[in-house]
Amino acid sequence: MRNVNLSQESDMIDRRKFLQLATVGGGAVFISGLYGGAAAANMAGAQATGAAYDDFYFVQLSDAHWGFSGPPNPDAANTLKKAVASVNALTVKPDFIVFTGDLTHTTDDPKERRQRMAEFRSIVARLDVTPVYFMPGEHDAALDNGAAFQEYFGKTHYSFDHKGVHFIAVDNVSDPGARIGDAQLEWLASDLATQAQDAPIVVLTHRPLFDLAPQWDWATRDGDKAIAMLMPYANVTVFYGHIHQEHHHQTGHIAHHAARSLIFPLPAPGSQEKRTPLPWDSAMPNKGLGFREVEADVDAKRYALQEFPVTRAGS
Repeated sequence: MRNVNLSQESDMIDRRKFLQLATVGGGAVFISGLYGGAAAANMAGAQATGAAYDDFYFVQLSDAHWGFSGPPNPDAANTLKKAVASVNALTVKPDFIVFTGDLTHTTDDPKERRQRMAEFRSIVARLDVTPVYFMPGEHDAALDNGAAFQEYFGKTHYSFDHKGVHFIAVDNVSDPGARIGDAQLEWLASDLATQAQDAPIVVLTHRPLFDLAPQWDWATRDGDKAIAMLMPYANVTVFYGHIHQEHHHQTGHIAHHAARSLIFPLPAPGSQEKRTPLPWDSAMPNKGLGFREVEADVDAKRYALQEFPVTRAGS
């Protein structure tokens, strides 16, 4: 259990009240989860008895593209650093942080690729939260099957448990064909076999597992196989990056949530012929950029998502 001082404990109580108010009708957060009989019963029971939720929250950052330079973000050398400062300024520290891919911007030069990864690692080492979980994006891994990424950040796919939730990081980028691959799918099946069918499961990945906009490479070619494996499990939520914007989608009972980027926003899926960055707005330089807080209510098997800009007041 996290060690918190009295002011932090008060903030966590305020967070819990906020989560409950949002469920009643507040529009400031996106509530994701299942509201079936078991979830509703657990929620009602906890509220009736005043029982404490074993809740927690984590921060999702995505698509930093460290090493990018160009008109879509003239401040590219500082945006990631500002995001790190904003996360460090949070009153209540998250339990952990996840980066869902494209830590660095692609380069054909293996030496430059490693230099960018070293610089990125140095910057995010300033985060005062541990642990930090990293996943590759195609910019990090597609040109060398994830070799450089593994040198700097470890495995490209893995799983872990936190306060009753099972997290699975799926790599759909190290294969340059945008596939998860048979070997990893076999691993995924084995990992899922350890979980009860009503267990809370969170999948972290870079590309969307479903066909959002295949013509823009916003899809995973064998993502349908992963979704089919996940479907028997009643409480699955997917968090991903890649598309540089907030987006919410359902495949059956599985919710998929895309995060904003830390470099430049991209247009709405399929809204134009080419997938080109939205123009830089000097009057609103961080427009469309940001990070996400995910509040987990394990008893009710639901999540409250809050989106924040790169620079927050007081950071």
